[in-house]
Amino acid sequence: MFMEKDFSKWLVVSDIDGTLNNKMRKLPRVNYDAIKKFTEMGGNFTLASGRLTSSLERNYNRITPNQPAIVLNGAGIYDFSKREMIWRRTIGEEGQDFVRYVIKKFSKVFSSVDVGIYFDDHVYVVKSGLLSRGTMHFDKAHFEITSLDRVPKDGWMKVIFWSNPLTINKLKRVAEHAENAKANFMSSSPWSFEMLQEGTHKGTAIMELAKTIGIDKSHVAAIGDYYNDWDMLKTVGLPACAGQAPKPIHEICKFEACHCNKGCVADLLQYIMSGRAEHELSKEGAKAVSYTHLRAHETRRH
Repeated sequence: MFMEKDFSKWLVVSDIDGTLNNKMRKLPRVNYDAIKKFTEMGGNFTLASGRLTSSLERNYNRITPNQPAIVLNGAGIYDFSKREMIWRRTIGEEGQDFVRYVIKKFSKVFSSVDVGIYFDDHVYVVKSGLLSRGTMHFDKAHFEITSLDRVPKDGWMKVIFWSNPLTINKLKRVAEHAENAKANFMSSSPWSFEMLQEGTHKGTAIMELAKTIGIDKSHVAAIGDYYNDWDMLKTVGLPACAGQAPKPIHEICKFEACHCNKGCVADLLQYIMSGRAEHELSKEGAKAVSYTHLRAHETRRH
């Protein structure tokens, strides 16, 4: 198996925390080196995150990506070279009504829910508490604490609900039966639960980007480590996961990388640059052709 020298037909997208970065939110040198080598050899690389653009930019600038980034868990695609959101999908009236319902229903002292409404690069915290304030501080987000009535009607990219794990589980059950919300819900941690517009997730944005730059789905790879990466990994052609990812995440991936502390992104890129990924794709293609010929033969027989 030979080492390819041009990877322009590949798009690789990485989650940040627990994937690009280690558990201490530090970038392993091996990841930096592999990304640099991959992009220098024509490969397309970028990041996908639930973060705001300004929060994501610090991680984006630490490496050598060469494509726009997926922000706010897939609600937008941001081009840092142009300093603009080049694609977005916002939450509609039904989703906004669901937020009002949650604020009203989860208002008691021990089952209260913090609520943050995310725009392109700004957060309106409409129910503030320790968890929401901690997130804003940790992510160095641009935010303001205000009432829901003062939040603009247009431009809701995503909503985060924060609370204790018991209350979050209750909220999840409420969301499961919220058929009229027209929203996509996802877990981002035991303490938080997120909402985007229906049909919106990292995977939809990644495939939108792939279409824009002319990359076939079979050569779109993504790597993540948690359940908020589930839809992304189910959508791309080559799903990969960090070694510490939960078992169900491993089960939907074609490539299982090492632990994030050891450089799982480098592990995936090495798999691609070694030619092994292309070899596996060829085997899959051969199997598909053989199956098609077999079905055609059986049809002619009957």
